[in-house]
Amino acid sequence: MLNRLLSGDYPRSKLLAAVLLAIFFALALAPFLFPGVKALSVAAKVLIFVVLVASFDLLLGYTGIVSFAHTMFFGIGAYGIAVATTRLGPTWTALGVGLGGALLLSLLLSLAVGLFSLRVRAIFFAMITLAVASAFQTLASQLSDITGGEDGLTFKVPAVLSPSFEPFDEPFLGVAIDGRLICYYLLFVLAVALVLALLRIVNSPFGRVLQAIRENEFRAEAIGYRVVVYRTTSSVLSALFATMAGAMLALWLRYNGPDTSLSFEIMMDCLLIVVIGGMGTIYGSVIGAVLFLVAQSYLQDLLRLGSEAAASLPWLSALLSPDRWLLWLGVLFVLSVYYFPTGVVGRLRMGALRRAG
Repeated sequence: MLNRLLSGDYPRSKLLAAVLLAIFFALALAPFLFPGVKALSVAAKVLIFVVLVASFDLLLGYTGIVSFAHTMFFGIGAYGIAVATTRLGPTWTALGVGLGGALLLSLLLSLAVGLFSLRVRAIFFAMITLAVASAFQTLASQLSDITGGEDGLTFKVPAVLSPSFEPFDEPFLGVAIDGRLICYYLLFVLAVALVLALLRIVNSPFGRVLQAIRENEFRAEAIGYRVVVYRTTSSVLSALFATMAGAMLALWLRYNGPDTSLSFEIMMDCLLIVVIGGMGTIYGSVIGAVLFLVAQSYLQDLLRLGSEAAASLPWLSALLSPDRWLLWLGVLFVLSVYYFPTGVVGRLRMGALRRAG
């Protein structure tokens, strides 16, 4: 059963397996283990980014394609939900129509970009995708009648997912059961299902061909594989998973705008998370997303405590100022790349191989 769920892709390291299990149960029990609005929002963001980064890793880590248009499909998913619920009302039908329309648009756009651009060299493809993503962000900002422009769209979700929905009068294990909690667990189920689906894809014969193309494109083509077809299919699948992640973001925030889902900063965060977790491994997206987003969310709080504790040393207190959190985040990233050049997952797996050998 477990072998089928993981598609035969085991962590191959006891420590990695323990970390992944700890993350799984921490996210599954987050509303009960980490009470508070901020903690639940961070856990939901982790679930969303795990799907987004894993879909990006399908392109970068498994196929060797560098694309800067990934957040465009993320934004399409978010706008699909936002526009549909704004026009059709807060119903499940509206969510279905919005998600279906977003997936169809992502399919067509990714197919067009793939067919017209994947024949060029890697750096030129990256530049083309960057231009397409910038154009789409500008378009989303200017089509204010549809997208709300720079102000974005604030919308309502079905009553079951809204915070005002409270099916029980009494709290369960000290936590009030409401629509917000139901929405979180909907995201959790979706994230687990999508990650398992990605594991199935990368460990299928199709996934093995993608890795062969990544290692040596000319050799893969020489033995009979149509490289352009496989790379285009990978691009389309990656876009569809990113669209699902965008829909999850819109469901959670009940708002979407250009800076929320189409910002280039999101693309940079995806790249950083892939590098931290390890390219070419779906598990890397899980660990990388947790490490990066927790550091991003709580580093300022830790620095504030350190700055107050070092008040007797003005130079140290100034160095630990919460305003310098980006500096320390950069330092942590440099250290992670230096000590984990193949990512956390790659390092743990290599360590397990050395001990076994």
